[in-house]
Amino acid sequence: MIGAAPSPLSWFGIVRLGLVQTALGAVVVLTTSTLNRVMVIELALPAMIPGLLVAIHYAMQVLRPWLGHGSDVGGRRFAWIVGGMAVLAAGGLLAAVATALMASQLVLGLVVAVIAFIMIGIGVGAAGTSLLVLLAKRTAPERRSAAAAIAWIMMIAGFIVTTAVAGKALDPFSGERLILVSGTVSAIAMVLTLLGVWSIEQPEISAEASAAKAERGGFMEDFREICREPQARRFAIFIFVSMLAYSAQDLILEPFAGSVFGMTPGQTTQLSSVQHMGALIGMILMPALASLRADWRTRPQPWIIGGCLASALALLSLATAATVGPSWPLRGSVLLLGITNGVYAIAAIGAMMNLVSEGRDNREGTRMGLWGASQAISFGIGGFVGTAAADAARHFMPSTASAYATVFAAEAALFVLSAWLAIWIKRPRTQTSTLPAQPANQGA
Repeated sequence: MIGAAPSPLSWFGIVRLGLVQTALGAVVVLTTSTLNRVMVIELALPAMIPGLLVAIHYAMQVLRPWLGHGSDVGGRRFAWIVGGMAVLAAGGLLAAVATALMASQLVLGLVVAVIAFIMIGIGVGAAGTSLLVLLAKRTAPERRSAAAAIAWIMMIAGFIVTTAVAGKALDPFSGERLILVSGTVSAIAMVLTLLGVWSIEQPEISAEASAAKAERGGFMEDFREICREPQARRFAIFIFVSMLAYSAQDLILEPFAGSVFGMTPGQTTQLSSVQHMGALIGMILMPALASLRADWRTRPQPWIIGGCLASALALLSLATAATVGPSWPLRGSVLLLGITNGVYAIAAIGAMMNLVSEGRDNREGTRMGLWGASQAISFGIGGFVGTAAADAARHFMPSTASAYATVFAAEAALFVLSAWLAIWIKRPRTQTSTLPAQPANQGA
């Protein structure tokens, strides 16, 4: 039996899938931000404890290729998205229970927290990988950059709404209230996920697809095959290097503003919000400008190169700010960094969605998992490398300002290297996608 290819998603369908990103963001930000603060402030635990727990969550991302392979074998992403979200939601609730438990039974609480953050890492990997594959396969090529922007903006919205609402709901603080708030967020995340993916997936049914699944090998065979694909390998290296540059400045921006510009904690927090606002502007700006020409919508490579080079210039402006001092317009440099990072990030995700079907068919989940693992590992390393480099530079440099200037310049160099690597990312094979042209009134 040969079935027709599923029709592409409407804008409403893309927004529906974006609800899953909102759900992911809501649970993750509560566990990596709010619980972090509770452990350090309310429980007076060393900051390294939540740091190590978050590192465990990143370490689990190495399983992304295996998790993606599982969705390839089954041919259905729905179960992996919903199942992954269920594991993530349960892990988020368990993390809150562990945090409350630490107040009276520290060792037991830590053991439970380790289990919880393992679940969080696995849940994010399973749901996030299959979600991106489903979004890529069901979105028309000219809409993929915009779809990536919508999904990531909705994830950031999940960050903002969750932290704002949970922050108010947690006062006055108690362990029981923390568990109640976390359980509520997890339940809402599950509802959003089901609303997002219900009836979205319409797998192709064809003799060719059935034959491909029948002859496929095991995970290691598929993984080695994908690693031998020049395009997949180059893109994984690009993702690793660019994400290292992207994430290395996260943990040093506020200390830099405090030590060099004399800003208070409240002022540096506001500075971070300027950067996040800039990232949102960049995420909206890139697909908006790309929509001006048809060929720009399907070619993210020039946007990646431009975003990387512009990010390098923004980091060099921060290096200059460290040298000049308080007379430099720091907020302008930070806003520019956010905008350029946002353009780079959305262009890179758009390229990821375009390239996931390059190579042998029915390996999309494994291929996306490889890139997702590269991104997560690099992001996990980036924060540590950035802070360690700043500490080392302060030790060897004549002043704190020159130390930060050196680190920002090094990160700029990484972005320039990323732009060079992006040159070798080939344009995807000519495709109007396996999706037919979308009627104007097409629904999701």
